Amino acid sequence: MFRQTKAALQKLRYLSFNGQRHTWRLKSTSAERALQYQPGHKIHGFTVKEVVAVPDLFLTAVKLTHDKTGAQYLHAARDDSNNLFSVQFRTTPMDSTGVPHILEHTVLCGSEKYPCRDPFFKMLNRSLSTFMNAFTASDYTMYPFSTQNGKDFQNLLSVYLDAVFFPCLREQDFWQEGWRLENENPTDPNSPLVFKGVVFNEMKGAFSDNERLYAQHLQNKLYPDHTYSVVSGGEPLAIPDLTWEQLKQFHATHYHPSNARFFTYGDLPLEQHLKQIEEEALSKFERINPNTEVPSQSHWSSPREDHVTCSPDALAPDPARQNTLCVSYLLGDITDTFEGFTLSLLSSLMISGPNSPFYKALIEPKIGTDFSSVVGYDGSTKEASFSIGLQGMAEEDIERVKQIISQTIDDIIENGFEEERIEALLHKIEIQMKHQSTNFGLSLASYIASSWNHDGDPVQLLQISDSVAKFRQSLAENPRFLQDKVKHYFKENTHRLTLSMSPDEAYLEKQAKAEEEKLQKKIQALSDSDRKEIYEKGLELLTAQSKTQDASCLPALKVSDIEPTIPITPVHISAAGGVPVQYCEQPTNGLVYFRAMCSLNTLPEDLRLYVPLFCSVITRMGCGGLDYRQQAQQMELRTGGMSVSTQVIPDSTQLDMYEQGILLFSSCLERNLPHMFQLWSDIFNSPHFDDEERLRVLVMMSAQELANGISYSGHMYAMTRAGRHLTPAGDLQETFNGMEQVKFMKRIAEMPDLSQVIRTLPRIKKHLLNPDNMRCAVNTTPQKLSDTAAQLESFIRDVAENRKERKPVRSDITERPLDPLNDSGPSRKLISELNFQPCQMKTFFQMPFPVNFVSESIRTVPFSHEDYASLCILARMMTAKFLHGEIREKGGAYGGGARMGGGGLFSFYSYRDPNSVQTLSAFRKGVDWAKSGQFTQQDIDEAKLSIFSAVDSPVAPADKGMGRFLSGVTDEMKQGHRERLFAVTHKNLVDVAERYLSVGQRTCGVAILGPENETIKKDPSWIVK
Repeated sequence: MFRQTKAALQKLRYLSFNGQRHTWRLKSTSAERALQYQPGHKIHGFTVKEVVAVPDLFLTAVKLTHDKTGAQYLHAARDDSNNLFSVQFRTTPMDSTGVPHILEHTVLCGSEKYPCRDPFFKMLNRSLSTFMNAFTASDYTMYPFSTQNGKDFQNLLSVYLDAVFFPCLREQDFWQEGWRLENENPTDPNSPLVFKGVVFNEMKGAFSDNERLYAQHLQNKLYPDHTYSVVSGGEPLAIPDLTWEQLKQFHATHYHPSNARFFTYGDLPLEQHLKQIEEEALSKFERINPNTEVPSQSHWSSPREDHVTCSPDALAPDPARQNTLCVSYLLGDITDTFEGFTLSLLSSLMISGPNSPFYKALIEPKIGTDFSSVVGYDGSTKEASFSIGLQGMAEEDIERVKQIISQTIDDIIENGFEEERIEALLHKIEIQMKHQSTNFGLSLASYIASSWNHDGDPVQLLQISDSVAKFRQSLAENPRFLQDKVKHYFKENTHRLTLSMSPDEAYLEKQAKAEEEKLQKKIQALSDSDRKEIYEKGLELLTAQSKTQDASCLPALKVSDIEPTIPITPVHISAAGGVPVQYCEQPTNGLVYFRAMCSLNTLPEDLRLYVPLFCSVITRMGCGGLDYRQQAQQMELRTGGMSVSTQVIPDSTQLDMYEQGILLFSSCLERNLPHMFQLWSDIFNSPHFDDEERLRVLVMMSAQELANGISYSGHMYAMTRAGRHLTPAGDLQETFNGMEQVKFMKRIAEMPDLSQVIRTLPRIKKHLLNPDNMRCAVNTTPQKLSDTAAQLESFIRDVAENRKERKPVRSDITERPLDPLNDSGPSRKLISELNFQPCQMKTFFQMPFPVNFVSESIRTVPFSHEDYASLCILARMMTAKFLHGEIREKGGAYGGGARMGGGGLFSFYSYRDPNSVQTLSAFRKGVDWAKSGQFTQQDIDEAKLSIFSAVDSPVAPADKGMGRFLSGVTDEMKQGHRERLFAVTHKNLVDVAERYLSVGQRTCGVAILGPENETIKKDPSWIVK
């Protein structure tokens, strides 16, 4: 997987500290045990260098070095059973052939000890891992996995170590994963030759996204001297220049222990990890000098400007305004931890939220739709950068934007920042350190990766409180501390790049032409015997891909290793001011999590399309005595965030029943409870809707964000549209979250006058923010429960005037008790459309991408039906044993498979797929394969392991009891589902494939998003959008 560092790692840089789910003991035993290590200790070929307690994060950091090879090692001991391993190599390519990225794919295709094809994908089904992946960044490649099972950890570690240090790197794997010339139809030597390959298609897909394209150009041009000037993931037209020999050479020089950094995290003992890593890998190497350091970029003596082009976006809010402009500044070395911390905070003060100077200067005048795709501090390269600019702007505004940027920097130097905004930011860090997430180990690994990669001190990065204290001290000693930084890094910095990007109508055509020329050049150089060899090699590859593979060399857990029962999560239901409340006591580390579900049943149908817009603006336009800026400030200062989202919850027993609503969510430190509820009261009692200027800013940002998201989530949009006419819930999902919503927001953004929208919002508000059809949930510590209950009572009293008994719009309401043991208590009110007529539809959306997203959805059964478990196992087994080979290995798509959804829809999908209609026949073949019963007990057991690793993935304290609160799925129902999963047999799988998925039996919907398609246009059975 290619990780776009600018955007993907930005969210982790310095501020994402999420803690973890498991019960906290006051004495954190794993962290305590680790304190026994002493610097100088020798353990299994390693020497301990330093041992540091980090009480804020409840962990002890142990830093070691491998004596023989110099490999670096960091262990974070913490009472968390979701253990993580990661190894990263500094990979510094000097061309854009994508060699580190193709290598990352190819090392996972078989190794000395595990020579079967594709052990990585096979282990997904032989393990209970909570995470398994690999990432290629600009200057490192990382291989992380996590699991809660000790035996599984050893299995996965063995496979990962063998993969990175002793891979087979077969030529055939290079062709499949990297690139190859092959007949379009490999079985027909007369069909035209084309480029194929997984990474080749992945990168074509990645660069179809203009934000991704812009970020890549910006980095290449700001750091022109060394590895950052090339595309580490691979430039599609440069990928075919890479040879198999070069790939093997890059592995030999970069994938060596002397160039490696190992990280482990969790409650498993460190000695065991060290022993296994030493025995299975490191003992077989001598020290080398890897020579992969990245030199500092030499500083420019004067600023530079540049321009690039991209493809026009059909979904842009305003087709005439599709220019991007951004100014990027080169900052200091990221290994200076405190300087990095300071610049990251400074960046937030400059750009985050409506109170920041750049938001006021650039976003509010509505010159563009949103900040440029790259914005703020980026610490993913050896020297950090800061970028500021706009997207969705008109060409004639370019000079004006440059003026505004330099003027705003002058203003900041003169005026500095309000103390309250600095406090709000430090409060945010405090919350993020206390909040416990389920993948804390992975967050840590990503957080330290870049700095450690350039020999920064990873332990220093973990000591966040030290940086906060030093920051406060620096401000106290010099009130102009931040202004001086702005002056030094922005005002007086000559190493800055101004990069503009504009759409070119012929862009895709030029890309296609360049690819065609590259192809013809390769073809012209071929002799007849070369062509014959290509055809034969293509057949060999197809044969290899079609052969049933022996995976018996790989370690595997057994179904008997899975826990037979789930732990029960106790909740109790009571009421506050007549509103039902579910309380769940959890070790939340001093945080309170609040949720409220409000029904949509009384909302007039014509307003439904507006609900997502209502959700996104209701907490951002001001309320009570606060304007939107003050409101944003109070939220930052007093809460961990306040949000509202749409909910469509299919019933667990009936396909044509569902609950519709919106979910309010917020969290805060215990001391801020009254403030948090006061903010909600103001939103209920007196939200502001009348500021048209503010609304326009929010609408434009929202429309732009939706348009930008399609190239990443195209398969989700395809699946949502495919399910639209199959169930009533599917129809509402499309309205709220599908292409229909994307198009609706584009229409709103194009309206010259928003007064009609402004009149609509209060109408929606009176139906939704109504305590009469609301239920709440609170997760907090036992000590804080009564206090929270009292605050919640007073909140319900404060908003009582909004309580009205309104008639539901539809008569077909079914009530379900919130507490299954108490029928007379409060209930959830579901819509039941029992006379709903599903219908078959095929929809095609033409998009400006060179790849397709294909989906087919089939109406099957709800969650508590006896066949639901069999369909879950079948989807997972079809994906692993059939569809992966057809769609990814043979078809060249980046991904594809089948999944069983909670709403009773069985969906097939493909992701970044060079094929369209052909993939639909791969889906059919998958069904035929299942019906034929040509699978083994081992295949079924592997699918069960894979399903259970998802069913049993860790749940954070904040989210415990949520399945019950939202969907009414109790622990007893979950245990029933679990037992049905264990019980699934070979006969059940063949049976459900025949009954639900056979061509004559099923009701299905199909959707494709992709480039212009002649076949579909000529076929009258398709609706083309």
